[in-house]
Amino acid sequence: QVQLVESGGGLVQAGGSLRLSCAASGHSVSRNAMGWFRQAPGKEREVVAAISRNDNTYYTDSVKGRITISRDNAKNTVYLQMNSLKNENTAVYYCAADFRGTYYVPKQGKSYDYWGQGTQVTVSS
Repeated sequence: QVQLVESGGGLVQAGGSLRLSCAASGHSVSRNAMGWFRQAPGKEREVVAAISRNDNTYYTDSVKGRITISRDNAKNTVYLQMNSLKNENTAVYYCAADFRGTYYVPKQGKSYDYWGQGTQVTVSS
């Protein structure tokens, strides 16, 4: 049984940093595509960052230069390091996994098979 468990969210002041973690069980994150999405109140879910099985990455334009996606295969965990946070980054952040071994970087939610429960990130001014 595959499970993705996010952690690391919380309340942070604008300009601060957070590192979100997504611990996977039941399947390896190594050589699989993983993504981070977010959903703000009243808005649709959107991709934040994604990493392909061969470590190509994608970042949505609004976070480029401030956010980094990475994985630790030994810990079977994917991370989202977020720096210089802004009020508009407030959202529930979700981890997602595409365990079909695809080589491209999935940017759409429908490409992912498994989702975590989400972790709240609140940025205050």
